[in-house]
Amino acid sequence: MSELRFTEDHEWLRSEADGTVTVGITAFAQDALGDVVFVQLPELQHYDKGAEAATVESVKAASGVYMPLDGEVLEFNPALADTPELVNDDPLGAGWFFRFQPTDASAIARLLDQDAYDRLIKDNA
Repeated sequence: MSELRFTEDHEWLRSEADGTVTVGITAFAQDALGDVVFVQLPELQHYDKGAEAATVESVKAASGVYMPLDGEVLEFNPALADTPELVNDDPLGAGWFFRFQPTDASAIARLLDQDAYDRLIKDNA
């Protein structure tokens, strides 16, 4: 999935055809968390880059899902409210967290690509 971009906080981003960006947590992050038991989804509002937009809780820990860029959350994944384990089962697909409209769409290109993210994981292992 080379079209994905990543943050150092282990979120993935996918640009959609309509200009929005879908966000989730990486397989590395969900594996580190363990079995996800609850997801607090974001409000439909503007968030600044780095703000905690959502929370994911597992049997091991709770962790924030941070806004990767300035923008307005337009949609969240309602399936996670009843089926939080989708984050474990399909973190890069059905386990997505939210979609947002970035304030600066070009900023996504400055995030980590797959190779850079793979190096980050390797360096932190």
